[in-house]
Amino acid sequence: MRLLIIGTLDGQLTTATKLAMDKGATVTHAADIAQALAVLRAGRGADLLMVDVAVAIRELVRGLEAEHIHVPIVACGTATDARAAVAAIHAGAKEYIPLPPDPELIAAVLAAVADDTHELIYRDDAMARVVKLAQQVAPSEASVLITGDSGTGKEVLARYVHARSHRAKKPLISLNCAAVPESLLESELFGHEKGAFTGAVARRVGKFEEANGSTLLLDEISEMDVRLQAKLLRAIQERVIDRVGGTRPVPVDIRIIATANRNLAEAVRDGSFREDLLFRLNVVNLKIPPLRERPADVLELADYFVKKYAAANGVPVRPLSADARRTLAINYWPGNVRELENTMHRAVLMASGAEIGPEAILAPDGVRLDQQRSAGAVAHAALAAEQVSRALVGRTVAEVERDLILETLKHCLGNRTHAANVLGISIRTLRNKLNEYSADGVPIPPPGGGEPRAAA
Repeated sequence: MRLLIIGTLDGQLTTATKLAMDKGATVTHAADIAQALAVLRAGRGADLLMVDVAVAIRELVRGLEAEHIHVPIVACGTATDARAAVAAIHAGAKEYIPLPPDPELIAAVLAAVADDTHELIYRDDAMARVVKLAQQVAPSEASVLITGDSGTGKEVLARYVHARSHRAKKPLISLNCAAVPESLLESELFGHEKGAFTGAVARRVGKFEEANGSTLLLDEISEMDVRLQAKLLRAIQERVIDRVGGTRPVPVDIRIIATANRNLAEAVRDGSFREDLLFRLNVVNLKIPPLRERPADVLELADYFVKKYAAANGVPVRPLSADARRTLAINYWPGNVRELENTMHRAVLMASGAEIGPEAILAPDGVRLDQQRSAGAVAHAALAAEQVSRALVGRTVAEVERDLILETLKHCLGNRTHAANVLGISIRTLRNKLNEYSADGVPIPPPGGGEPRAAA
């Protein structure tokens, strides 16, 4: 956690500095905006700016925007500075902290910014395999490519890998390749010299230099223009970069983690991604399955988000009712973990009873999640149910039971624990049944959702 404090506030920020350092933050001081921008340009970086309200915060925000530096700002002032506090928020500060500083408030602000310290929340076997591989490769220097649908938690996993690497003492430096205009991405990556282009008012250190000795996360690398990919490949291979407008190469020592929500092999085939760059990045591939393929994670994450947002909003922690849990378990979750998180945040705010019921589990448009199905989908489900009922006639109970167990297991991607929960039987009973079927030569869906296979 890197904290840059701007201004003095009659010495009261010194106390805030000590509290922040006690919580593990690395603190840098700047007397004014010009000095603060110089610190950020030099590549020392910051995860949070704590700014005296006496500083012209609007001018600071404009300076950061002009240089495409994205850092959250927290304004600080005495408790009687009500007008200054409102002005600071309007100018672009995310929060206001009254001084003298309260230790718990400082800790909460730092924790909110450094949220990557949390352990991964998972229970499903499919995610457990990904985490195990992440733990195995984290101490190495190998480049890692993290793939998966949007919202599955690729950046969270990247931070998890960095936190367990030999570079963890230095902060992870990240750049969202899709969020920076193509014309500015080269400067963001490699930096620029003064006068290199219109608006380059001073030398600026890029993300590669800022990440020297640490890890550089290139988020959504699939969105990078193919012409810039050649320069990125050289930087990764030779560990040297050229600033825009520079005259000499700059050596860097970094580890690369990249994420992509598109199929890069297909991007190579259609010419939008370099094959040699893919080989360089994809030394280890961590593929995060979508939430619908990790059913045991849904309720585990839901419980975590309920506690998180209850605390954040100052409301009591209400347990999820049985009907609410059923609603969450059967939803498709096209938005993955991000969608689930937003849904649970809404649920915490909408719930009013002793439990969070299905009436509080709402889609973004306010419709209950368990009532979101269209009339056509309901008619289709009714027709399917009728066809299933007809198919049962003339079959033995044992045959129907076997097919129900195997289809449920297949639906749960071979996850025995989840299948047993859905079926309402013990895991021991399920295993005994599967052993019987296997002995009869019936193919059993393996863990992980592979093709069913018969016993050898």
